[in-house]
Amino acid sequence: MKKLLLTFFAIALIGSGKLLAQVPKLSSHPSAAATIFLDFDGHTVEGTSWNYMGPIECGASTLSNTSINTIFNRVAEDYRPFDVNITTDSTVFLNAPLAKRMRVIITVSSSWYGSAGGVAFNGSFTWGDDTPCFVFSKLLNNNVKNVSEAISHEAGHTLGLFHQAQYDETTCAKLTDYHRGEGSGQIGWAPIMGVGYYQNFTLWHNGSNSLGCTSQQNDLEVITGGRNGFGFRSDDHGSTFETSTKAIIANNEFELNGVIMQNTDNDYFSFDLPSSARFELDAIPYNVGTGNAGSNLDMQVSLYSGSEALLNVYNPGNLLNSIIDTVLSSGTYYLKVEGRGNQFAPNYASLGSYALQAKTNNVAPLPLRVFNLNGKIDGANHQLNWVIDADEQVVNLRIEVSTDGRTFTALKAVDNNARSYTYQPLQKQTLRYRLFVEFDNGRYYYSNALTLQNHAVSNPKVLGNVQSNGQFQVLAPDNLQYRLFSFDGKQIQQGNLSAGVNAINIKNAAKGLYVIQYQDKNGQQFTDKILIP
Repeated sequence: MKKLLLTFFAIALIGSGKLLAQVPKLSSHPSAAATIFLDFDGHTVEGTSWNYMGPIECGASTLSNTSINTIFNRVAEDYRPFDVNITTDSTVFLNAPLAKRMRVIITVSSSWYGSAGGVAFNGSFTWGDDTPCFVFSKLLNNNVKNVSEAISHEAGHTLGLFHQAQYDETTCAKLTDYHRGEGSGQIGWAPIMGVGYYQNFTLWHNGSNSLGCTSQQNDLEVITGGRNGFGFRSDDHGSTFETSTKAIIANNEFELNGVIMQNTDNDYFSFDLPSSARFELDAIPYNVGTGNAGSNLDMQVSLYSGSEALLNVYNPGNLLNSIIDTVLSSGTYYLKVEGRGNQFAPNYASLGSYALQAKTNNVAPLPLRVFNLNGKIDGANHQLNWVIDADEQVVNLRIEVSTDGRTFTALKAVDNNARSYTYQPLQKQTLRYRLFVEFDNGRYYYSNALTLQNHAVSNPKVLGNVQSNGQFQVLAPDNLQYRLFSFDGKQIQQGNLSAGVNAINIKNAAKGLYVIQYQDKNGQQFTDKILIP
């Protein structure tokens, strides 16, 4: 029975078309009984807990069918792990069990309530009286991303979720009801039940909710814990080598799809190579545009030999997708797909659907027995080393680097007999390395890819003494101010440095020892010495 004391939530507002003839009929999981109906074409609300002042006339959203398709796909991906159908078809909604359905009205009509992105009664999904929740599309400026976030958020309230809030870790004082997440780019993260307008990677969360800093809310457990009448989807691929899904290579290609439902879910696949081949794999989380927009899955792919030995792990730190580009000898191989966290997002709810797109290009028998790239981080340096065991002579050897996990560029052409390389990268990001080798018989190969997280130098650093042209170089980890002093404390000059290598000109300075002082944007200071010979 519905509680007499009702709790409802309004999602935050971020700022202040044409009428649709027919909304496209879409369903994300038609076999599921539980249903969330996205109602874009207007509705009159009567006889519900909202109607304390009579019927509510809700105008259509005025969103285009292209926008509706994108919004549907974003929301469907948020709810992909669960045994629930996201639909835009009113017939599907009306055929669903009364206590397992929710109408989300996306409407321009908000004056009856006030200024908010949306509003919902907590736990109303199971009330059984068709009490809807609302998202106010006009107040969200019909922004597709923001309307999508508001829909998933308000539907989450109807499933029993409170806001994911933020608290001071020391005092337990509430900072905001709406957790804003952290980071930027593809992996910039925020909780769905916080405020996800400003981040790409919005997920369900396990954290302190708005009831208090010690009130822990496990979103996944609340949604699937029994109160709403549905749980997670059934697993679609085996979670062991023995139960792996067999990929059939046709025309040198295969494509597979899957869903990571829980953070314990690993999807295993196997494939056979009849001969040596270059193997390329794009592991792509579901998205609605460039930069993996709308993705809920940060993919990690592991490659294993037929003997189940781990060959390599692929997970670019600043991307949600993963890339494999390597040469494999004939035999059986396994792929393991899983969702992972990153530097901003916890591992908790990196869940969703994905596609694996693979192609193979046959190559002649390998002229080398071993071709492995290894490496490590030593302070600010990246140390790379490799093994090449081959009968033919190396005629071309270079190190390639990628900042996005996809496009590799030449970093260094090294001596054909070299087996190591150390340098200090300037980029403050994750870097992926691979080797290119060409032999005297014209054959060429790529090594395995190696990922190293570059934390860059923590302090600015003078790179050598003053040169004959009166310049010296400083490697700066960030934008800095500097002042140059003679050793008796007299200031000689000052200026600004940019992140990376900077040239400072002191051509007219007298010989001797100088002190250079740096200051970062937080006021922290560093010093170093420079000798003018």
